[in-house]
Amino acid sequence: MTFMRKDLGKIERVDLRDAWSMEPEFTRWLAEEENLSALSEELGLELTLIQTEADVGDFNVDILAEETATGSKVIVENQLEVTNHDHLGKLITYASGHDAKYVVWVFRDIREEHRQAIDWLNEHTTDDLNFFAIKLELWQVSGSIPAPKFDVVSRPNEWAKTVKKQGSQGQPTEGKLRQLEFWTQMKEYTEEKNLDIRLQSPTPQHWTNITVGSSQAHVALTMRMREGRLGCELYVSNNKPLFHYLKEQNEAIESELGTKLEWIEAAKAARILQTTRGFDIEDEASYQKHFDWLLERTSTFKKTFADRIKDFQQIV
Repeated sequence: MTFMRKDLGKIERVDLRDAWSMEPEFTRWLAEEENLSALSEELGLELTLIQTEADVGDFNVDILAEETATGSKVIVENQLEVTNHDHLGKLITYASGHDAKYVVWVFRDIREEHRQAIDWLNEHTTDDLNFFAIKLELWQVSGSIPAPKFDVVSRPNEWAKTVKKQGSQGQPTEGKLRQLEFWTQMKEYTEEKNLDIRLQSPTPQHWTNITVGSSQAHVALTMRMREGRLGCELYVSNNKPLFHYLKEQNEAIESELGTKLEWIEAAKAARILQTTRGFDIEDEASYQKHFDWLLERTSTFKKTFADRIKDFQQIV
């Protein structure tokens, strides 16, 4: 179809206060699973809500959550205006009160001195504490319903933190730095390709997680360096009924994925896994081939499992 210029809409920015008159209203909106999932994808973390307005002495943190894969505490502080010193102080207070590993500041706009402060905190803390500064915008097309857009202004520098932490404990291991480099290059490759896949911040470990829009499960990408294997799996966290629900559909699922899967049930978690061989982390020239396999499998796993997980949630 050929569009004339008169058919084109006009993109307009909407003031946040037009959608939420008070910050508690925004907090309740952001805490909804769909919206927290959207924030998770932008952060590269998978967040599960614990509580809104969680107590810290005489104060309340807007959102207390946890990183699904590790259980690490996450605090989210919201501001519908330009950042100020008061909220910056609250972030540090709340992080201390809940022993948080991830600190997320969501705002309309950020002052330059506050962006510098967040960058400074990320540079001068270990990977036990990570700060994110997130700008929120609302956009509409020709009077449509406004759509939110999260934009990461500042995030942890994982490579620098890893070297710094390892340096305090001795020399960083070559294997850990290789793992971090592989995931870092893969994240950059994904962003260059403009793929609809949000990888978490790279870390020096043998796995990385990707949300499927639910706190019940996530896609995990894994590497086994000694075995020369890469894996893509659906990791079901402490929800055996969901795993059994999916396993009952194993023939249809394996047909959609075009491969046989390993269905692994442990004491708490369960995994639905596909692996491939021929991976050599020392061979950087082959990285793009491995990235393509992992990203294609990720996309297919998300498409295959996301709707089934939603269907399960509706019947339980």
